[in-house]
Amino acid sequence: MTGKERTLCFLNRKKADRIGLYEHFWGETIKAWKDQGHLKENESPHDHFGLDLEQFQPFNLMADFRMEPVVLEETAETVLRRDGNGAVMRHHKLHSSTPEHLDFYVKDYATWNEFAKPLLTPDPARINFEKYTETKNRSDAAGRFFCWTGPQVFELMRAITGHVNMLEGMVLEPEWIADMAKTYTDLYIALIEILFAKCGKPDGVWFPEDMGFKQHPFLSPAMYKELLFPAHKRFIDFIHSMGLKTIMHSCGFIEPLLPYVVEAGIDCLQAIEIKSGMDLVRIYKQYGDRLSFIGGIDARVLCNNDRAAIDRELEEKIPIVKQNYGYMLHSDHSIPNSVKYETYRYLIDKGLSLGIF
Repeated sequence: MTGKERTLCFLNRKKADRIGLYEHFWGETIKAWKDQGHLKENESPHDHFGLDLEQFQPFNLMADFRMEPVVLEETAETVLRRDGNGAVMRHHKLHSSTPEHLDFYVKDYATWNEFAKPLLTPDPARINFEKYTETKNRSDAAGRFFCWTGPQVFELMRAITGHVNMLEGMVLEPEWIADMAKTYTDLYIALIEILFAKCGKPDGVWFPEDMGFKQHPFLSPAMYKELLFPAHKRFIDFIHSMGLKTIMHSCGFIEPLLPYVVEAGIDCLQAIEIKSGMDLVRIYKQYGDRLSFIGGIDARVLCNNDRAAIDRELEEKIPIVKQNYGYMLHSDHSIPNSVKYETYRYLIDKGLSLGIF
């Protein structure tokens, strides 16, 4: 089977030849493996490892998307920038990491209306038509399942106002949060209609939405239902109306939100981060008849490069979660550069052997 055929089976929970395979890698990891001679200089991990899925994010969703980031301070290790959202963040230059959030121009409903909302219009110049088409065609030629991807409303609001302002707004100005969610959903739908009309539909849609941290989601289920659920459901219904499946990525512990997230209509949950408190087998047993899953393999086990521990991790999970045919092998986050090439190769060889139907 091709990766596209296998992924369609997986998302519909229909029997394929084996479970699916996908992964995210740190840039430093791929560089190290190339320096060690495991990958050729221009070889992609998709081709090298035979990954079943590929994705591309074609939209610039900064408020002032034409603005070049302004460098406020730079050292040998970091650079401090103000971006088109009016956000000031410190980025590490020597390794992959989440930037440090220092300041945000948009702090409340007034600054949202003053600065950001008037700029969030569906200008075709926000769309990278060329790269979308190039990635789509490459993925099609390789037989991979191609996903359009883009951050959803929680991630977009976090990027423009920061976690603190956003979460305080959910309590103090919920009408502001609801308006931001609606504005970004309006923008997404309009841009997607433009892109798909010109360049064709992808095979599916993948959206990051990091709504949790360790042992807790960032917001209560009640707040999710009131403030985010309407936007998620509207977006997912729109995607389903085109005959496409949706994959939601979320880092952190989001299990309390899952009843409403499932009601919103997602087809697949990705990441299932073990160190945050998520449990692949537990969640599969509750939702495996309604959801497909990508991930849930503890990346910390890989970092130790311990094959016996990898065996235990895979043998305890894959024979169970493959039963409804809705599982794709992936770590619970991404592959850091402490993971040896031989370790990752062992993971996929062992995991896929356990995942044969």
